[in-house]
Amino acid sequence: MQALLKLSRLIDAVSSRTGKLTMWLVLATTLISAGNAIVRKAFDTSSNALLEIQWYLFAGVFMLGAGYGFLKNAHVRIDFISARLSARSRNWIDVVGILLVLVPFCLISIKLSWPLFVQAYQSGEMSQNAGGLIRWPVYALMPLGFVLLLLQGLAELIKRIAFLRGQAPDCLADTDHKSDEQKHLEELEALAVSQQAGDK
Repeated sequence: MQALLKLSRLIDAVSSRTGKLTMWLVLATTLISAGNAIVRKAFDTSSNALLEIQWYLFAGVFMLGAGYGFLKNAHVRIDFISARLSARSRNWIDVVGILLVLVPFCLISIKLSWPLFVQAYQSGEMSQNAGGLIRWPVYALMPLGFVLLLLQGLAELIKRIAFLRGQAPDCLADTDHKSDEQKHLEELEALAVSQQAGDK
């Protein structure tokens, strides 16, 4: 089990580095989008290549960032239910979900998207827009993104099973089920209490 936990830590490191890369893609997308808007308004001109690179980068954020989102437990959960479950129940639900939903979904998506990438790469498929970009890089994001998500799913599966066997801590215990609004409200309440104490 320790070898598998070491493998899960390696996958976590890959997902973490990829996630940090996607943060830079968000910045690049924003800057290119703003630049396009300014040039279009100021000079009444535009570039199809720059417009297309925006959605290439945008696709990269979501496809490459999915595994990082899973690592950080940022995916959608039904918190009002999971918060009421025991740690073992939450982990069992994750094990079943990973095995019956995530793994098959990723494998099917990889199988369907890989031929699209290969065909675009071999044919040198280009955008139909004048001055547009070559298409295979954006097609490559699909199988790559699902491979990264699948790997992170396997890492999470290892961690859940290790916890259930008593060989690792509960990685879901660090999950904060409170919304940003709830946290902000609690901060304001704590500030009000401290001010009242100071007034006395």
